[in-house]
Amino acid sequence: MLSIIWTVLIGFVAGLLARALKPGDDKLSLLWTAVLGVAGSFLAKYVGLSLGWYKDGEASGFIASVVGAIILLFAYGFFKQQSKK
Repeated sequence: MLSIIWTVLIGFVAGLLARALKPGDDKLSLLWTAVLGVAGSFLAKYVGLSLGWYKDGEASGFIASVVGAIILLFAYGFFKQQSKK
């Protein structure tokens, strides 16, 4: 249970960092930024652990969470742009 709470907190911070690092203006609310960050964090955690890239609790997991959140922000921007066409 504590692992899930920790992943959510890391995901929230990762979402904020991803939003600051990704160029462009997405016009996302704080809630959606947090949701994408948490989703990126869970994605990075389970993919990274299953592929053996890092172990649970390593700092590289936080970096992977930020990268996962950035990927989801780019995907969101792509699909949002496609829906306007």
